[in-house]
Amino acid sequence: MSSHDAVTDAANPAGPGTGSDTASATGTATDSGDKRRWIALAIVMTAAFMDLVDATIVNIAIPSIEQDLNASFGSIQWITAGYALAFAAGLITGGRLGDIYGRKRLFLLGTAGFTLASALCGFAAGPEMLVASRLLQGAAAAMMVPQVLSIVHVTFPAHERGKVFGLFGAIVGLGAVSGPLLGALLTQWNIAGLEWRPIFLINLPVGIAGLLLGRKFITESRAPKALRLDLVGVLLVTAALLMLIYPLTRGRELDWPLWGHLMMAGSLPVFGILVAYEKYKTRKDGSPLVELSLFRVKSFAAGIAVQLTFGIVMGIFFLVWTLYMQIGLGWTPLRAGLTGVPFSIAVSVAAGLSVQKLVPRFGRKVLQAGALTMTAGVLLYLFEAGRYGTGIASWQMVPPLVVMGLGMGLIVAPLTDAVLSEVPREHAGSASGLINTTTQMGNALGLGLVSVVFFGVIDDERLGKAPAETGAAFTDAFQNSLGWVAGVLAVIFLVMFALPAKPKQHLEGGGDGPAPEPGVEKEPALAH
Repeated sequence: MSSHDAVTDAANPAGPGTGSDTASATGTATDSGDKRRWIALAIVMTAAFMDLVDATIVNIAIPSIEQDLNASFGSIQWITAGYALAFAAGLITGGRLGDIYGRKRLFLLGTAGFTLASALCGFAAGPEMLVASRLLQGAAAAMMVPQVLSIVHVTFPAHERGKVFGLFGAIVGLGAVSGPLLGALLTQWNIAGLEWRPIFLINLPVGIAGLLLGRKFITESRAPKALRLDLVGVLLVTAALLMLIYPLTRGRELDWPLWGHLMMAGSLPVFGILVAYEKYKTRKDGSPLVELSLFRVKSFAAGIAVQLTFGIVMGIFFLVWTLYMQIGLGWTPLRAGLTGVPFSIAVSVAAGLSVQKLVPRFGRKVLQAGALTMTAGVLLYLFEAGRYGTGIASWQMVPPLVVMGLGMGLIVAPLTDAVLSEVPREHAGSASGLINTTTQMGNALGLGLVSVVFFGVIDDERLGKAPAETGAAFTDAFQNSLGWVAGVLAVIFLVMFALPAKPKQHLEGGGDGPAPEPGVEKEPALAH
């Protein structure tokens, strides 16, 4: 489930770092009788839906891609991890570019880039081209996605935003459920003999329509005092992540060479240089990529740790789950996609309950109950995979998946609000951007770790032999991965003790206190 930050933002009509002051500051809030704004809403929501579906649609088609392109397992990891890494590295910069040069302009540029990258993915001649195209797609999404909620805030007056964010929540839920199913259908139908390629090509008519209609109906807006870009910070954080994730992804294939270990060790001093530079940048012009003062807030620092580790859990689980079902068990994409539907429904139901009913009453305990519930589901899945082996049926997977989904729903929707609850209002935008970026970094790191916790357990001699041998190897690897996931979830449960025990009045709501500075304003981003 990669859209959990979007679920969180949808549950919060004000949105981190935004509010009625956004519209008034820019002077672009339209009259409530203007029908054009509803067309603009449909356009940006469609783009958000396209992005959310693209995150979940790819996983289900990975075995087909691996077979058709004869891609290595390392390439398969980079098809997903590369997107997450490019998206994470560009999120904050994409939001600031919209503030500086215009949100409509950046939305259209991002949509054009996303559409072009989708075409390149769909026509990729080999795994290298597909990985490169996915990197481009992630970078384009980082320009497009942060503008969605920004455009909503400057287009709709405050009294209409509740209705708008209700629609947005429905879109998020629909994207979470329909992505795997749509990917399964498009792959299994093998339209015109294209196999997996329509999962990317379907974005072309949607993207072109978005561009044509967006030019006509979306109103341009900018932040009056947007922060400067911190390109050095972006380069440093990207370099540090690449030095950590690339050797993890390729290490097994290359028999863990010395240079890989040196690169991973070298990522630590690069992260140290990033921290030193961000301190300098703060003193120089007050516009760092990372607002380091936020980490003095205990609940925020703990929340960032939770977001990072939860991203790792998601990165590991969804990739190995797909490989286990389709390659290990030999299931069709459609059967694998349908098997995941109860999970998506459970997440949506629990997410709604946690925000509306449970968290206001029980606070942090709801998130911790979610971590324990999800751990219980993972352990039940581990038990069933071992007990039934390659003969496991879809209906036997439903109980652990529903338990996991309920646990995840209790965590993902209220987590961002819990992390932001003690953050000073003037830094809420920076904090929101950092939360979403950290989640994407965790996701990319988790995808890199798949080579260790999943492929590292598979004995190559068992592959390519009888299907039963391959199935047994993948089942063993899946069980090992679930053990790691359960362990990380236990750590998340403990770290959650540092979150506020009870939710405070939402910092972005109401009119108490000074409005956020326009230059610090940063709307929340949808996340993969």
